[in-house]
Amino acid sequence: MNVIHPTVHPIEAPPVTDAANNAIPRGRMKDMQGTPGTPGALALRFFQFAFALVALCVMATTSDFPSVTAFRYLVAAVSLQSIWSLTLAILDTYAILVRRRFRHPRVVSLFAIGDGITSTLTFTAACASAGITVLIGNDLNDCARNHCTRFETATAMAFMSWFAVSPSFLLNFWTLASK
Repeated sequence: MNVIHPTVHPIEAPPVTDAANNAIPRGRMKDMQGTPGTPGALALRFFQFAFALVALCVMATTSDFPSVTAFRYLVAAVSLQSIWSLTLAILDTYAILVRRRFRHPRVVSLFAIGDGITSTLTFTAACASAGITVLIGNDLNDCARNHCTRFETATAMAFMSWFAVSPSFLLNFWTLASK
């Protein structure tokens, strides 16, 4: 029986060189502004926080907002939105300072789910408040007794906060889906 036996030949190790000069390019694409850990994401988080905080402050300074459930819902939703946005703004600031990006799928999915929940709550609260504001102002013609201007301002700021959180949600969801 004539069987061929393979032989193993030792291979010399390549010479040690400077790793920075011979870095192998990675297969990752460039981070889009607005994805977690970028300056664009930090700007979006700042605007989300600012608009939600203004809506909260304007609504909280009116004396009769607790009498309407939609306005209480708006205060709760923008409170949650401002806390969420401030927390993620701090995380984005940290990521920018240490020059790292959030790419782990669990972290990005947490961001996407949180943005989805807070954006939905903020949007529904703003819609409900807008409906009540139109009812008070146009249908009941009762703006003399109520703070219609403040209600309208708080509702508009809630919508602006939703406009700022929507790109964050879409970019986080897209980042998660592309992995």
